[in-house]
Amino acid sequence: MTIQEWVLTLIVSLIPIIGFIMLFIWGFSNNSNANKANFAKSALIVWAILITFYFSFFLIFGVALLRAMNNY
Repeated sequence: MTIQEWVLTLIVSLIPIIGFIMLFIWGFSNNSNANKANFAKSALIVWAILITFYFSFFLIFGVALLRAMNNY
């Protein structure tokens, strides 16, 4: 892939909903570049890890906050 293609790939992947959908398309389509497919798959793995950490963090501190509010 050329630098222009990588820049375009990064710009499109940063668009909130469209970028997420494009990561799935690039990662799992048969006619996608192998480098772009690997990038998309790794980006989806990172997204999954971040979402898991976010919800775990929210759950732990959300429960703690609710318990603290019940003490008042």
